[in-house]
Amino acid sequence: MRRRDERSGRAEPAGRTGRTRLPLRKSLLGRLLTVSALVASCSVAATAWLAVQTTSVAIRQEQGRNLSTDARIYDTLLGYAAGHPDWAGVDGTVRDLARESGRRIVLTTEDRQPLLDSAAGTAPAAELPTQASAVVDPLSVDTVLVPDAVPVGTDRVDPRAVGPFLLPAKERTVLRRATARSAECLAGMGIAADVVDSPSGRPWVRFVSDGTDRDRELKCLSVDGAATTATEERALRALEQLADACLKRQGRTGVKLNLDLSWDRGYGQEGTDVGSSAPVPVPETGITKEEAIERRMAEDKAAEDKAAAAGTTDGAAQARGSGYDRAVAACVGSARREQLTAYVAAPALLFIDGPGAVSVPGFDLSPANTARIAGVTALVLALTVGASVIAGTRLVRPLHALTGAAQRMRDGLDSAPVPVGPDNEIGRLALAFNDMAAHRTRLEEQRKVMVSDVAHELRTPLSNIRGWLEAAHDGLAEPDPAFVSSLLDEAVQLQHLINDLQDLGAAEAGALRLHLEPVFVDDLLGQVAAAHQGPADTAGVTLEVVTAPGSPPPPPVEADPVRLRQAVSNLLSNAVRHTPTGGRVTLRPYVTKGGDEVAVEVSDTGSGIPAGDLPHVFDRFWRAEKSRNRSTGGSGLGLAIVLKLAEAHGGTVSVTSTEGQGSVFTLRLPAMTDEDAERPRADEETAVRP
Repeated sequence: MRRRDERSGRAEPAGRTGRTRLPLRKSLLGRLLTVSALVASCSVAATAWLAVQTTSVAIRQEQGRNLSTDARIYDTLLGYAAGHPDWAGVDGTVRDLARESGRRIVLTTEDRQPLLDSAAGTAPAAELPTQASAVVDPLSVDTVLVPDAVPVGTDRVDPRAVGPFLLPAKERTVLRRATARSAECLAGMGIAADVVDSPSGRPWVRFVSDGTDRDRELKCLSVDGAATTATEERALRALEQLADACLKRQGRTGVKLNLDLSWDRGYGQEGTDVGSSAPVPVPETGITKEEAIERRMAEDKAAEDKAAAAGTTDGAAQARGSGYDRAVAACVGSARREQLTAYVAAPALLFIDGPGAVSVPGFDLSPANTARIAGVTALVLALTVGASVIAGTRLVRPLHALTGAAQRMRDGLDSAPVPVGPDNEIGRLALAFNDMAAHRTRLEEQRKVMVSDVAHELRTPLSNIRGWLEAAHDGLAEPDPAFVSSLLDEAVQLQHLINDLQDLGAAEAGALRLHLEPVFVDDLLGQVAAAHQGPADTAGVTLEVVTAPGSPPPPPVEADPVRLRQAVSNLLSNAVRHTPTGGRVTLRPYVTKGGDEVAVEVSDTGSGIPAGDLPHVFDRFWRAEKSRNRSTGGSGLGLAIVLKLAEAHGGTVSVTSTEGQGSVFTLRLPAMTDEDAERPRADEETAVRP
């Protein structure tokens, strides 16, 4: 709803609505913030100085321990995910980690559906933080949290995720025997070496020292130990198919992969790789690039010798461009992740919380530090109390004045205006209080005037009725038809006044009932004009309904037809009453520029309304003729009822007038939309709220 002052065209006093928000530097809030900032700055500076001096080392130590614990938890769960297709059996691992670290560990899916909570069943679980500690995904390892002992390839796939490359026990046994023979051979040559199992189960030789003779090592490395097993061959061919499909989509030829996930390349002199692309992470963790090249050289040497014995030569593979190498590396990496997806657990969000995540080791304060804290605390307390006393005194003084004025108003005494201070919140409060007191005085005066007006309006018809009845009783008047008609007119006038008061009271109390239905304004105006044609002809006033030629009729409005007819009738009768003989009263319906409102304009060529009276035309019992002569006006309630009925329908009413030329009253109501018109409706009865 719009404000009544907008609908009646009344202007607000400048002190009520025209003020802008105070700048922060002048406002009470700004001053309080300044004082608080000064006190807080002293407190924070003192506290920060003491904290830095006494706890910085402890915090750094605790942070280091927390990071180490987080990395260990993450690496353990990452290893589990790399070796299992789901998280079904991780419960024991998580609880062991939680017990060892003293932390709460929670695993959820990527959409935060809980998988496991180490604190479940022990205490009410705290709400999870908005950001996870890490994402456990063996196909995309967080290199910041991975310990240095666990190497990670450039594709960020955890080396423990081997998938179909995992060797069965039979193949492991065969490879271990061949590798053990190589280790024994190396030991016989004085080269220390150990046999170590990779995550896939393939054993490999790890040299204790890097400064060994490579030629002697190659003599002991078993070709059988480096051969690809049937399991590895199947997995490798499946990986090749995925990589070839990726390369084919790019318009490139396929590639033949080796066990270390390199592809066939030519070798230069002294074993250097000609034009080799960046290394691709291999399932066999721990084999260095040099070892892989040397092993390949041994295999190629054997193949060349075999080809030479057969009378054929198999030259080294031509080096390709770097673009092809990059494409192969990218496709092999994506193919490997695709191949491993079915063998590793789905990505999960890891939340690490609990006492260890937020606590700082305790420390003992020395007597000197205790004295410092006590002194700083006392100083800050003294500053705070002093600032609060000064600010409180300045705030309370004007509030006391407002309290005293309010108490005088409560006792019914005339309250002098409260002194208005600077232009801040307190000053504006005092100004608003003075405005409220003045408004209350005006309302009291209006109430007294209204009581007097009601008594006057009721007294006139009652006095006439009593006078005629006493005259008839005393035999001074004959109860003929004219006599009875005169009494009936007075009774009807009295009934109209009572009905107007009842309607106005119901509208202001929110008890006015509206029966809403679609109403076509042009039809309603025709009915109202026909009903007032007789009084207009008697007064010698021309009454007409005007519509724009060729324009479509206005859309319907949702309104109570009886109440809407009452509002238009009040405007029309008021216009006819104030239009002299030979004048003209015009009714004109139209649609506003925005298209969302239907307007009814009632214009006349009457005496007009003085500019000083325009803000009061919709007040109760207001009449331009102050003597309240019934021959020059009604009860003074008609326009007030129009305003309330317009507000009840969600509309507005306004007036413009030029003294001596006439007035224009405009009633605006919301137009019905197509959806409103098509909506099935029953008989609606709406109670209008104030």
